[in-house]
Amino acid sequence: MNSRMIFYILGHVLRVEGILMLLPGICGLIYHESEAFIFFLIAVLSILFGYLTTWKIPSNKTIYLKEGCVATGLSWILMSVVGALPFYLTRDIPSYIDALFETISGFTTTGASILTNVEALSHCALFWRSFTHWIGGMGVLVFLLAVLPLTGGSNINLMRAESPGPSVGKLVPKIHTTAMWLYGIYFGLTILEIIILLISRMPVFDTILISFGTAGTGGFGIRNSSCTDYTMAQQWIITVFMILFGVNFNSYYFILLKKAKKAIRIDEIRVYFAIIFISAITITFQILPSVKKLSTALCQAFFQVGSIITTTGFATADFDQWNNLCKTILVTLMFCGACSGSTGGGIKVSRILILFKSVKKELHSYLHPRSIRKINMDGKSLDDDTVRSTNVYFTTFFTLFTISLFLVSIEGKDLITNFTAVAATINNIGPGLNAVGPTQNFASFSTLSKLVLMIDMLAGRLELFPILLLFAPSVWGSILTRKKHV
Repeated sequence: MNSRMIFYILGHVLRVEGILMLLPGICGLIYHESEAFIFFLIAVLSILFGYLTTWKIPSNKTIYLKEGCVATGLSWILMSVVGALPFYLTRDIPSYIDALFETISGFTTTGASILTNVEALSHCALFWRSFTHWIGGMGVLVFLLAVLPLTGGSNINLMRAESPGPSVGKLVPKIHTTAMWLYGIYFGLTILEIIILLISRMPVFDTILISFGTAGTGGFGIRNSSCTDYTMAQQWIITVFMILFGVNFNSYYFILLKKAKKAIRIDEIRVYFAIIFISAITITFQILPSVKKLSTALCQAFFQVGSIITTTGFATADFDQWNNLCKTILVTLMFCGACSGSTGGGIKVSRILILFKSVKKELHSYLHPRSIRKINMDGKSLDDDTVRSTNVYFTTFFTLFTISLFLVSIEGKDLITNFTAVAATINNIGPGLNAVGPTQNFASFSTLSKLVLMIDMLAGRLELFPILLLFAPSVWGSILTRKKHV
């Protein structure tokens, strides 16, 4: 285990977080808030400690997949631990556990909150809270790969550990350039949403923070009503961008290269849009009798379907009051999730496709035992490793889900609350049903349950294994052994 390289990466992560934390400090100065001093203090200390950790470059820069997973898991924990300090020290969130829950929810783009009155927060706290979504949406390590040549040829192992989906590839031969393309597309779409929302006359502060939440598919609202108070036109704009950020970013790369046909032919994207359309139309006609107006029903249905499938978590209606069919559709979409290679969470549409194609292949083998049939996606045969890793992912996912559900159930809340709370956190969605519905929050959970849900949020954002590896004694043994010998 290359422990020196892991600590070197952690140092860079701390420096980047410190630099980014200057922005909410500047926001606090603009609004003449004393809380800005806390943000500047933690930012300076983070940059200083990060610099002390990275001043000496390790001689061995190699990062294998195991080191990549460990470095990624520890990076996200470190970001969250440090990122929670401003909330706690400014007393915006008096409990550090609650502050940590809110911060992990932000960085993992979950949007599950313990706050009962969001509007009571300072402007700089609101900015940092939503900015964590934007940082976590694409990933801080992908950002590092875009600006720093950390590990030469083994950069791909860091990207694989942090990027969502059953497989991660390079858009161009160099990972450094791939990361730059990804962040360029991400930044460009964010700016485009900000411009369009400003044209719609949304307040500047709201525009920036809502765009952060949409881009990262996070869903922290800056109003207690989430997005209900915005105009229907603004809600449609947010809907469109939530769906766009749930698309595989590779397709945008193809479009920029004027290869739109190649982007359209991606099986996952076509299924993704089909699921959204069918789900939204079904819900529209289910809620139409109570809403009365077709335009309102369409807006609410498409907004909530887009919000849930992309795991954003914004709300314009209390869908906990909808009928059981609508709620069943939304809970199903929680598990489905967005496309691989997007900022969305969940299992991912590509894995669902691979699962169904695997079942179809197995049924075919029963009917034709001697036939040899491959699983195809996008006109290409999937290799056995991708299919195997998908099956392992499903097994691990539902094992972790079941264990988490048992642990959360200890404190005695009802089954729907517990089930959707775990589903909403492990899939990085935010709101669930009943006590964790769109008009409720996670404040009532015990410390044990919050810790379990925090692990679920991190595991869900990092595709399970980078976080689960940290619980393996052999990993820590190899790190300590290596450090002792060095």
